[in-house]
Amino acid sequence: MDVSQYLDIFLDETKEHLQNLNNQILDLEQDSENMDTINEIFRAAHSLKGMAGTMGYKRMQNLTHDMENVFSEVRNGAIKVTPDMVDVLFKCLDALEGYLSTIQETSDEGTNENEPLIKALNDFLNGKGGAQPKKEEAKAEEPAEETAAADAPASEAGLVEKWQNIKLTDTEKHLFEKAKEEGKFFYGLTVYIQESCILKAARAFLVFKALEEHGEIILSKPSTQDIEDEKFDFDFSVIVVSGEPIEKVVEAIKSVSEIEDAVGRALTDADFNAVEAGSSSQESTAKTTAVASTEGDKPKASGEKKAAGKPVVNRTVRVDIEKLDVLMNLVSELIIAKNSLVSASNTDDAQRSSSFNEQIEYLESVTTNLHESVMKVRMVPIESVVSKFPRMIRDMQKTLNKKMELHMSGEETELDRTVVDEIGDPLMHLLRNSADHGLESAEVRKQRGKSEVGNIFLKAYQDGNNVVIEVGDDGNGIDVAKVRDKAIQKGTITPEQAENMSDKEIIDLLFLPSFSTAEKVSEISGRGVGLDVVKSKIEALSGEVEVRSKLGEGSTWIIRLPLTLAIIQALMVIVGDEKYAISLGSIQTIEDIPTSEIRLVENKEVIQLRGTVIPLIRLNDVVGIESSKAPDDNLVVVIVKKGDRLAGLVVDELIGQQEIVIKSLGKYISKCKFISGATILGDGEVALIIDANALI
Repeated sequence: MDVSQYLDIFLDETKEHLQNLNNQILDLEQDSENMDTINEIFRAAHSLKGMAGTMGYKRMQNLTHDMENVFSEVRNGAIKVTPDMVDVLFKCLDALEGYLSTIQETSDEGTNENEPLIKALNDFLNGKGGAQPKKEEAKAEEPAEETAAADAPASEAGLVEKWQNIKLTDTEKHLFEKAKEEGKFFYGLTVYIQESCILKAARAFLVFKALEEHGEIILSKPSTQDIEDEKFDFDFSVIVVSGEPIEKVVEAIKSVSEIEDAVGRALTDADFNAVEAGSSSQESTAKTTAVASTEGDKPKASGEKKAAGKPVVNRTVRVDIEKLDVLMNLVSELIIAKNSLVSASNTDDAQRSSSFNEQIEYLESVTTNLHESVMKVRMVPIESVVSKFPRMIRDMQKTLNKKMELHMSGEETELDRTVVDEIGDPLMHLLRNSADHGLESAEVRKQRGKSEVGNIFLKAYQDGNNVVIEVGDDGNGIDVAKVRDKAIQKGTITPEQAENMSDKEIIDLLFLPSFSTAEKVSEISGRGVGLDVVKSKIEALSGEVEVRSKLGEGSTWIIRLPLTLAIIQALMVIVGDEKYAISLGSIQTIEDIPTSEIRLVENKEVIQLRGTVIPLIRLNDVVGIESSKAPDDNLVVVIVKKGDRLAGLVVDELIGQQEIVIKSLGKYISKCKFISGATILGDGEVALIIDANALI
């Protein structure tokens, strides 16, 4: 049995609980008397504690246990919520996030005990009346221990009774004699699990792990397989060979959370003689010993790291059962379509042609619907990403000593899970920029006749086949003159170029890595920090980012992303003797241009189309292949758009529109920015996908 089977669920649910705690503690800061919020925090901390205990993450369990204790007292009215307490609670959440990320990478929680935080939480508990409550609690616990001791003989009697039903073989007897010679003991132990425990099998596994550190498990009742399958009540028994005192072995079992009690004693010759030897347990013994030894190899002990390999990555999506029903129906339709095609292929030639075409149309309809359904299954609200930002703005408000408020809308907008996973960092960069460098101080805002509280906006909405996310603020805006001067001083552009550049082109310079240095932070409102990272990340997701800014009024950063990265509509083209795909999302029009209309500007080819000058990009030059067209033939030009900019991609021939499945080429083509992946065509040929954004 292996608790790693629960790891994905644990990671998913812990993230949800932590986000819930973040939101609730933010609410608590605004209204410290709200009992609904206090109860919700207590419940979330309690759930986290139970989950961490189940998985054997002791440090995480200890921290959440102390958080739960604090809120238990807050619920009882014994202590009040203070700003200091809220700060400590947020630090606790950060520590839990730290444990979670370590678990995600190594399957182990690490060695950080977070003692200062645990001390701070206990200080709040002690603050309700010094150390006295602690002593009272200790007194209350003493009778419980006495009761347990009083119960022990009865439990032991029960233990012997249980072992009377076990057939011990000559093998066990031989091991028993060998253990005696080595000065070791055979212990019979019964473990009682709390009846409130949800994952009994996981608890039992942790007990086995604890026992393996103190000895070797010889037998279990029920068998290890039954325990793994949860085919037992709330107790089980084991025979262990160990050289340590019984007290230490029992203590190890009791250290596992949700264990009600554990009792045991050393088995003697009388125990073995009293039981008839049988052969039925030989197989069980071999199996149990094998399980014990193999489980012992599993790297779950504290301090050990998971064997080097791929880190645990949380890639799950929760799906509405109705969506799965639709998928199931479509798969059954697909099977019908396949059967129809098979039967059509067996008919005579005259019938085959018409029947075949009908079946292909039917198949096309089913696969299109199937694609849409799978897309819907992969879609998740961006709420999972943006919900952590109110906490971030709250922390920055304290750090920067500025008053600010975050307004969010459209959190329910859905995006492909793979895009949602990647979009968090770019959005965080932009929000930090708005908070740190966009918004002015309260004094400056007052002088300018603005509200002292700065506003930051984050809104998301769907626009056709794209999702648009806007991040804006009502701060200072971008000082274009300062950016221009800095770019000239830096040598990025010449004074002559600067004169001919529009404000938008100058603002776009902020996306260059050269502007991302500390020196620029103060001199250009810090607008360059991290923007090259934002741009490259968004473009890697086949998206685009642009800026709108008005000095003194604020800036808005607009991110446009495709709904899904998996399947796209594309225009298939031929260049030389190779086929390429261009995403339909970036194509404006397709033009037939006579060579006589080509003009040169700064020695580069352009065309003038309906009053707009558009630069030409000859794809055969880009991909390094000879064009199949004669020099004086008309050009086939695919006009593509990125933001406000247009370009004309010159191709040799058009094949037509096609739905293609994007296959990543991984790191092999990371240096070749204008290829975003590949697709396999119907005839098995591979076609590369052109990234028009990168070319522009």
